[in-house]
This record gives sequence, structure tokens and C-alpha cells, in this order.
Amino acid sequence: MSARVRVALLGCGVVGGEVVRLLHEQAEDLHARIGAPLELAGIAVRRPGRTRGSIDPTLFTTDALGLVKHDDIDIVVEVVGGIEPARTWLVEALHAGKSVVTANKALLAEDGAALHDAAAEGNADLYYEASVAGAIPLLRPLRESLHGDRITRVTGIVNGTTNFILSSMDSSGASFHDALEEATALGYAEADPSADVEGFDAAAKAAILASLAFHTRVRASNVYREGITEVTAGDVASAKAMGCTIKLLCIASCVDGAVSVRVHPAMIPRSHPLASVGDAFNAVFVEAQAAGQLMFYGRGAGGSPTASAVVGDIVAVARNRLAGVRAATESNYADLRIQPMGEVVTRYHVSLDVADRAGVLASVAGVFAKHDVSIQTVRQEGRGDDATLVVVTHTATDAALAATVNDLRALDIVREVASVMRVEGE
Repeated sequence: MSARVRVALLGCGVVGGEVVRLLHEQAEDLHARIGAPLELAGIAVRRPGRTRGSIDPTLFTTDALGLVKHDDIDIVVEVVGGIEPARTWLVEALHAGKSVVTANKALLAEDGAALHDAAAEGNADLYYEASVAGAIPLLRPLRESLHGDRITRVTGIVNGTTNFILSSMDSSGASFHDALEEATALGYAEADPSADVEGFDAAAKAAILASLAFHTRVRASNVYREGITEVTAGDVASAKAMGCTIKLLCIASCVDGAVSVRVHPAMIPRSHPLASVGDAFNAVFVEAQAAGQLMFYGRGAGGSPTASAVVGDIVAVARNRLAGVRAATESNYADLRIQPMGEVVTRYHVSLDVADRAGVLASVAGVFAKHDVSIQTVRQEGRGDDATLVVVTHTATDAALAATVNDLRALDIVREVASVMRVEGE
């Protein structure tokens, strides 16, 4: 390798542009930290004629694969996103022995195995700190700092858009749609927010976190997913009445040799560390046998925070290459069973619109008893001929709770199952 570390950048959007800025502004410091200068050898973009500030236009090319195949490229940095053609580019780079830095959570969650296998075959580094929680140093502690410990549970708020929406609903009493409009106006939500509000973004990140925490390959398809589009102002009010708030959580846990990974809205006590995480911030709560409880908090998205994580990975990879070493490889030795959602033990908050007459509570309680689901609390509010019945359960399997709700819907006295939400953190 030459005295310079040559970098190919795939993508120059919001994040890519910030990566270029940091590489330029911090060039002297990065040289000192690495022991050699970084040289941006080329930038692959779809529209090379587009104005991109002061970036040298001769660096741009539309031939991403050709750039990746250049013999003198040492590190390939990918911030394009999506599955293809990113997978083809990165597998090509890794097979050729070129280290890769990527922020591509969707690809890692869908087919991270292909990237890890290619890295092993090419004896190259694969770093992806920026794929989860932006600038928050999270993945490296999971795969390095905590490797002497046994992680039992990871609970996180890993999507800033949904956290902003739910925080707004909690503070103002707004509806989901009003809070989404506010998030869009402020630039927190995309024109098509479905990847965020339907939980796809968080599910991809949950798969990556679970894979690292439990030494088991977990794909996005293994993650149980629910979004926040059905969360109502009434749900938020009910949570407040219980001393809780609602968050979209990614929860990965390991119990009895099986891994469960899920993303869904949940009520958590306001005393829980994650309850105070507001606005578009991210936070991840890690529980380990020896280390105990650890909290990682910060800005989980945006050009500058994400670019900070990307450049941090570039520095680590460049130092490894200069030293002639490779970082720790993927750890998937455990190969644990992925637990279906129905086996997961959780709690439910169920709100029912019922006929306000004698025997209603007994009938409802009988359905819970039929499925061996214990009731913790019941609250009833009358409204003339109708009433609202709010039931909070003790823990039971999710399958038993789901069957209970289905049977409740079949009761003549139940006008509507208005809301069903899981309760966590107690």
C-alpha cells in the first residue's frame, strides 16, 4: 500500500457531503491520528453535473463499480443505501481485499451475511457504526468492549422521527396525524414517512443490534414489527394515567437459549431511563450480566452525526491497514434459535368499549381466565349506555394475550376493542 490511504466514496447526498467536509476540514488531525494522509480518490454519484459546493468536480463519476475496482483504492465508503447495487459494489470491494465502511442498515439487516463472508474471504475490514443510532458509539462497544460479558437484553429508541412524533403527542395531546405534520414541516419526517412510522427502519437496526449482542445472525425478516400509525391521543392519555409514556421500542433479548427481536410501540414507566428521551434523539439501554445497565444516548440521525460515525470508522480501518492487521471478525458462533413473537412473555394494556350493564366485568374477566392471563388492574368509566373498560395484565405469552383479545372481540357486550398496547419496563 502507498504512503497515502486512498478512499472511494459511493454517494454524495446529505451524509456523503458531510463526510467530504469532515475529511477536508480535519485533514491534518486525521493524518496525525492515522499516521498517513487520507486521499479522496473518487466519488460515485448518479448526477455528476449537480452542484455540490466546493467539492472538486473531477472527483465525480457515475461508474461506481469501476471506481470500486480501481487497484489503488484502499477503503470503500458507501452511503447510498438500499440493497442493490450497493451489495454488488461492497462484495466486490471486500473480495478484492479492500476495507469497507458503510451506513447501510437495510443491506446489513437483509443480507449482512454476504458482506461478512466476503470480508472473511478477502481478509478485509467491514465497519458499520453509522448504520445504527448515528453518532452514538454503540456497535463497537457491543462487538468489542462487552465481548467479555454476556448481554441479556437491549432496549432502544432508534428512530428519531417516531420519537419526535410520540414525544409531541405526549407533550401536547396531539393526534398522530397532527404530530406527523409537525415532524414533516420541521424536516424530521420524509415526504413518504412509511419506513419510519411503520417500523421498518427500526426493525433493520434491531436486527443489527441483536446480531452483535447475541452472536447470532439475525435478519430483518426475523424481527416482529409494528409501527406507530395506530397510536391515538387516547392511548397517550391512558399511558399518562398509568404514570407511563409511549415509545417505539426495539427490544432484543436472550432467554433460555433463544433470541427474540421485536419493534413495536409500548408503554414504559416515566421512571425508566428511556422515558425521558425526547425530540428526535436516540437512546439504547443495554443490560449485561457483569456490567449491569448501560445507557447510550445522542443524536441518532442527520448528516453531521452520521458522518461523524463514518469518519470514525475510516480512521479505524486506515490504522488497521497501515499496521497490517484486521479488526475482529463477525461473531456468530452461538447460532441461537430465533423465538417467534407468540412465545415472548409480555404484558398488555387493553381498552374496551363495552355495554354498561351488570355482568360485563365478569364476562371480560372470564375470557382472560380462559387463556390463563392474569389481570393486574381494571379501570371502568361509564358513558350512559356504554362504558370504557381498561385492563392491564400481568405477564403472559404474547400468543395467549393475542388469543384473549380475539375472543374479547367476539363478545356481544364488547362494542369495540379500542386499543391494544404492550407494557414494558416494569
